[in-house]
Amino acid sequence: MNEQAQEPLETLYEGPWLRMRRRGRWEYVERTHGDGMAVIVIAVTPDDKVLFVEQYRIPLGARTIEMPAGLVGDDHATDTLEAAARRELIEETGWSAQRVDVLLVGPTSAGMSNERIAFVRARELSKVGSGGGVDNEDITVHEVPRAQAPAWLMQKQREGYELDLKLWAGLWMIEHNPDGSAAD
Repeated sequence: MNEQAQEPLETLYEGPWLRMRRRGRWEYVERTHGDGMAVIVIAVTPDDKVLFVEQYRIPLGARTIEMPAGLVGDDHATDTLEAAARRELIEETGWSAQRVDVLLVGPTSAGMSNERIAFVRARELSKVGSGGGVDNEDITVHEVPRAQAPAWLMQKQREGYELDLKLWAGLWMIEHNPDGSAAD
C-alpha cells in the first residue's frame, strides 16, 4: 500500500457537485454523488451521422465539441449507467435510443479526480425532440456524416474549439468493441 494512502484525509472544500481533498501532499477533486460516474454516449443516427454536442465550458473558457455526456446520479441515487445515457442523449440531442450497451468504464484523469466514465453505445435511434440541454445548458447539436467526422473535428479545432480527446475513442467504438472485435 502507498504510504500516502495511510495519511489522514482532509476535505478542503465541498460544494453541491465537487469536493476538494488532500491526503498528504496529494490534492484532488471528487464528484459528490453517483460514485464519481459519468457517461459518454456514442450515437449514430439512422442516416449514418455521428451526434456531437457543442457547449461553452467555463473551466476552459472556450466552446467545446464533445459526444453527449452527463453525470450518473444527478437526478437520483438509484440512477444506472444505462438510464443516465438514455436521459442525457435525449436532453442534449433530442434523439432516443432503443438499445444502449455499456462498453467500457475507466478513470478520466486518475491523478486529479475520482471521476470515471462509461463509454455507452446507443443503438436504434429515433428523433424525439430538439435537444439543446436542460437548465440553460445552451447546447448546439451537430449531426456529422460518419465518414467526414474526423476532418470536421479537426476543422472545429482550427476554428478555436476545444476537442474532448475521448472523441477519437468514441469514433473507434462505433465500429469496434473495446477488445478490438467488430461491433455487432
